Amino acid sequence: MLTIPINVKSKEPIYEQIYKYIREEIKNGSIACGTKLPSERGLAVHLEVSRNTVDMAYGQLLSEGYIEAKPKRGYFVCNLENLYIEEKDVKAVWKNQEGRAENKDLKKDAVKGTEYKIDFSPSGVDMEYFPYGKWRKLMKECLIDDNRELFLSGENQGDLSLRAAVQQYLYQSRGVKCGVEQIVIGAGSDYMLLLLSRIFNHKCVVGMENPGYRQACTIFKSVGYDVVPVSVDDKGMKTEALEGIYANLAYVTPSHHFPVGTVMSASRKQRLLAWASKEEERYIIEDDYDSEFRYFGKPIPALQSQDPFGKVIYLGTLSKAIAPGIRLSFMVLPWKLVEQYKSEAGFYFSTVSRIDQKVISEFLIQGHFERHLNRMRKIYRGKHDILMQALKDSKMPFKVAGDSAGLHVMLQLPEKCENALYVERMLVQMAKKQGVKVYPLSDYYMKEEERHPSVLVGFARLTEIEITEGIRLLKEAWGVDINQKFNLQDTGKMVY
Repeated sequence: MLTIPINVKSKEPIYEQIYKYIREEIKNGSIACGTKLPSERGLAVHLEVSRNTVDMAYGQLLSEGYIEAKPKRGYFVCNLENLYIEEKDVKAVWKNQEGRAENKDLKKDAVKGTEYKIDFSPSGVDMEYFPYGKWRKLMKECLIDDNRELFLSGENQGDLSLRAAVQQYLYQSRGVKCGVEQIVIGAGSDYMLLLLSRIFNHKCVVGMENPGYRQACTIFKSVGYDVVPVSVDDKGMKTEALEGIYANLAYVTPSHHFPVGTVMSASRKQRLLAWASKEEERYIIEDDYDSEFRYFGKPIPALQSQDPFGKVIYLGTLSKAIAPGIRLSFMVLPWKLVEQYKSEAGFYFSTVSRIDQKVISEFLIQGHFERHLNRMRKIYRGKHDILMQALKDSKMPFKVAGDSAGLHVMLQLPEKCENALYVERMLVQMAKKQGVKVYPLSDYYMKEEERHPSVLVGFARLTEIEITEGIRLLKEAWGVDINQKFNLQDTGKMVY
């Protein structure tokens, strides 16, 4: 039985103490790969804590890929063997970096002439609760003193006050370690990817998640990069497949994969970092597009926070957390690329208005952003729970994936088939006849493969009543015998 020191006087929750202790024991090899952990009940009795406390600790370890659950057997430690860097090397690299630090949306595919009763769009946010009053007040305060400086060009990487506010936010919420010199502010993630193409002014090969964010793929191809699709499973990008191709960039969404919703396992993250460290010009582009909304356990730490080599380029945005129309994104460059950025792309002016930068900076500094975010988490959690209950009550034979975070879930049929794209199109058409719009997973594939037919169902824009009504209409459209309709049970082949 594990002996875990618990400090009941600490402000740190007990479940977090348990989680951190087990995580570190796994990382340093004290708990070996394949070891079976005590049951929740057994460990709770041993530590004299509630079973829910142990369950929360195990849940976080499970989410981050340190352990896996085997049906009717329990929890086992995942394989992390030979993936961790020597501690002395890690400390040396971090010391060097810290020393220097001190000095999508998707387009709506509207059908002309078609009006949908319910649109389960995976993009967009709920704007009903946006703090318009506070926003107007901040804009007025920014202009009340005839601040002429706001009408000048400003710093190319973004105003220092905003970069400092972003630096604090990223460190506190995502564990990202950086200096303000590493942060670049721009109008949207698309612009950031274009800036990167200036930094890497030679032709690059990008290993990209398949399925994944198609807009990024389009941008990479537009600047002459080769894009190689890399398959994704329930542990994230298949790093062994990435290692089998010639690529010097990897584009990933490790904390919440888009669009499938999986979390990259701890072992995959370490293999990905190890892959990047093997070549001088290899880098990882981490798109952390909606890290703010997680419904179970703690937020998953950013990959950049676990990178000792300076190989992760971090991309973030406020589009999901505030509003899509606020086209503000930020990029955190590794120190090695800062000088390269200044020489190759530093002459570009910031694409975000200085007035907007000032308003957003004050929105962050004065705590309005944190309060708004906490409010929206509760609202989205409520909508999420309504959606999950409606799906459960419908008894439709879908497996729900990606339900632990984000603003959409994926409905997946239980059987793989040879033509998933066709099945998805049929599901979309059947839903359309009931006035409901859903989104096929095939829209996000760069290269089709045998897989489970799946559709995306977003909930951010809808009211709770609309969510319930939408699932009722989908049940009418599809029924509970979807597998029989497509003849998927026995062979995995599709006949309709």
